[in-house]
Amino acid sequence: MKKILVLDDTQSMRSLLSMTLKQSGHTVIEAIDGIDGLSKLKLNPDVDLIFTDLNMPNRNGIEFIKDVKAIASLKSIPIVMLTTESEEQRKLEGKAAGAMAWIVKPFKVDTIQSVLEKIIS
Repeated sequence: MKKILVLDDTQSMRSLLSMTLKQSGHTVIEAIDGIDGLSKLKLNPDVDLIFTDLNMPNRNGIEFIKDVKAIASLKSIPIVMLTTESEEQRKLEGKAAGAMAWIVKPFKVDTIQSVLEKIIS
């Protein structure tokens, strides 16, 4: 199975997504914001996929994506934005930064599974 990094400043959302991923057999690393996420990613460069929220303190999701994509050894890791934001402009910002997919919260388990299959298969 895959190693997945989950970034969200809301504990309940991190727990829900982590539980969903772990039930499918994946290993999950949790981070509370972009700074924590980048730190954990540097300690775990073998991460296969990242789910990140958009609105977080310290470094938001788009800033985090730009940070990851600026590091040669990490830039090929697929990143999925998982957020309450659904505005087209925000989606375009995420895509421009390097997000491969955009999922609007609240998410459905089958949506997460579908995105996982498409991206890491």
